[in-house]
Amino acid sequence: MNPRNRTTISQWLQRPLTTAVAAVIAGSSLNAMAQEQPRRGSASALLEEVVVTARKREEGAQDVPLSVSAYSEDQLDALKVRNLTDLAVGMPSVVLDEIGTSRGYANFSIRGIGINSSIPSIDPAVGVVIDGVYLGTNSGIVFDNFDIQSIEVLRGPQGTLFGRNVTGGAVLINTKVPTEEFEFDARVSYEFPEDGGASTILQGSVSGGLTDTLSAKLAVYYNDDEGALVNEFDDRDHGAYEQTIIRPVIAWRPTDTLEIIARYEYQDIENDGPSAQSHINGSGNPGSPYNADRDSFDFNIDEPGYGKLEIDSFNLTVNWDVANGTITNIFATREQENQTLADIDAQPIWIFHSDTDSSYEQWSNELRYNGLFMDDRLNLTTGVYMFESELAYDENRRLFGVLTGAGVPALSQEGGGYLDVESMGVFASVDYDLSDRLTLSAGVRWTKEEKDARTTNLPINNAPCYIGSPNGPSYAPATTECAADFVDSESWSFVSPKLGFMYELTDSSRVYGSVTQGYRSGGYNLRNTEVPTGFAPDGTAIYEFGPGPFDEEEVTSWEVGYKSEWSRGQLNVSAYFTEIADQQREVNLPSAVSGVLQLIQNTADTDIMGLEVDGTFALTDNLTILASLGVIDAEYTSVRFDLNGDGVVDGADKSLELPRAPELTYSISAVYDMEIGDLGYLSSRISYGYRDETFYTDNNLGFILEQEMLDIYLDFYTAGGNWTLSMYGRNLLDTVRHGGDTQLGNIGPLPVNGTFSPLGTPATLGFEARYSF
Repeated sequence: MNPRNRTTISQWLQRPLTTAVAAVIAGSSLNAMAQEQPRRGSASALLEEVVVTARKREEGAQDVPLSVSAYSEDQLDALKVRNLTDLAVGMPSVVLDEIGTSRGYANFSIRGIGINSSIPSIDPAVGVVIDGVYLGTNSGIVFDNFDIQSIEVLRGPQGTLFGRNVTGGAVLINTKVPTEEFEFDARVSYEFPEDGGASTILQGSVSGGLTDTLSAKLAVYYNDDEGALVNEFDDRDHGAYEQTIIRPVIAWRPTDTLEIIARYEYQDIENDGPSAQSHINGSGNPGSPYNADRDSFDFNIDEPGYGKLEIDSFNLTVNWDVANGTITNIFATREQENQTLADIDAQPIWIFHSDTDSSYEQWSNELRYNGLFMDDRLNLTTGVYMFESELAYDENRRLFGVLTGAGVPALSQEGGGYLDVESMGVFASVDYDLSDRLTLSAGVRWTKEEKDARTTNLPINNAPCYIGSPNGPSYAPATTECAADFVDSESWSFVSPKLGFMYELTDSSRVYGSVTQGYRSGGYNLRNTEVPTGFAPDGTAIYEFGPGPFDEEEVTSWEVGYKSEWSRGQLNVSAYFTEIADQQREVNLPSAVSGVLQLIQNTADTDIMGLEVDGTFALTDNLTILASLGVIDAEYTSVRFDLNGDGVVDGADKSLELPRAPELTYSISAVYDMEIGDLGYLSSRISYGYRDETFYTDNNLGFILEQEMLDIYLDFYTAGGNWTLSMYGRNLLDTVRHGGDTQLGNIGPLPVNGTFSPLGTPATLGFEARYSF
């Protein structure tokens, strides 16, 4: 692609955009259609309150004394949400980005608290919980989701009920369970950009009762994406992606008080490597042959790369109604194997390529009780949680292939390591109705965690070896296990308390406040590219910083908020102040030895304050407006690491901006419904979201462009309710999105002096046909 093609895209998009705008404007002058109840995807359905599980019990989103953005099944269908990044710009102070180095790797941030890393041993700051199960890795998160009952995004620390690594917030994904009545749903979608390849999506589910007490569901999903971008190196489509999901679910309800749900999910994913740009630093480097326009989808890489991911997960949930409440037990396992190959130098010659091979498995069990006491004035939730995981990570850096001209690197760097985690927690939370209008809340969680790490340094290990299982390219197969130069273990324990209140101003409005504390786990860096300063007599490497352990991060947050709803809308406002002590950061620095040096350190203390507003307003029976606003003010209060790399720790480091903390986010959407005679009705939606430019690296050299996202959706529902025909467009302004902006140095004898900046998806149109009954 080139700038001339991007202009063509804008012209190409004017027609559907103009049509959609005209539909809303013209339709708003029509008479309101009579509706006895909200219809799927309709404007009035947006006023329906979403049931959430933010406090580990079912309740309305407006009744929860915390900031939450919740999406029901109907809303997710109307938005054509395929994965979590589709929601990235539509919520206040929320960043749901995929880093792009490895497909599906989440770099989420909420209220300025998040990560900027593709290192698999780094814990999230925004936890992802699927059907009540916390995922202990950032890998394998941002892939297509389907057959979803609801998605909840909780803003602010959630440590009391959800434990460690939810200091920024949590994303709760709830999949659909089998129904007792027979249901069938099938969809076919076709999406295409202007220049890249098309995507064909097939999905279907069948659900129903097998006996009076047993019901089952089978959901299947397949996506064949040919790649939405074009690689200038060979003028071929790039970004290809093929995903298959099979999800059988069984629900057994032998009595009115006992429910057992067994879920299994298999995912198989194959994709191209990252479509990455290189942006030459400073005034440019004549030795670097390619410098992409940052505000374009141009890229030129000699290695298309690949990604292979296989995931098996199992979830057994038991709900047993007992006196005054419900006992819930959730046992789950998850295993995944992942291989990647990426062109890190993002150049049309082989300077720095990297392949990885990792395996991860976890199991967890949560036993909890929720019940009402004291004439239903006291609501108690308490439980115990156990978690274990094992990670094996193998990274191979293949350098200077351009010097050999034989399809093999001139130098290899092999490394990675193992990380075993054991964690347990005990928690309790109480909500007490002091009066008919005032409710007081208190909670506490105790967590203990232990980690064992073994790492192999990349720069000092140049012989083929493996971590986990034998692997490696055909020209250098690894048959010997890598020797560890660092072995260590550490344990941490911490208490996460919470105090709060909610006061009902009227039957439809309330204020709330809370103070809470959460922790992000301490740990180890398995991607150790720091050159040792020496070696101990036993061969153990000595480092200035080393792979760890770094300490846990402590987050204390105060929040006040207001929630209201009325017959034609709702309005929510929240303000917060957050203190972060011993903040964990990945300090991303250019390296002449390994291309990039990524140190994980407790670098600073930080204060963040912010304001969030979101609302839904029905202007007529047909026309509904949704809007949100988020403002963040973040600053370092003390710094103890040389963030800008000038050799000293001083005011220049303290004046730097916090990465992934956009000062301003806002969105506005309009949804309009219109009768089409006796044929059915048309629901149209226009959504615009904005996010400020943000920094990616702590030295503020790497940054992410501001995001302006314009989407349109047109859904036609037949009168019988079985067929839905849709046309939609995403990113219609053709906004360039980068997952990261890693700074690279000149490596050995070859200059790079640029960046590794993976691209997102350009403007895309789509069509979908759905049949359900």
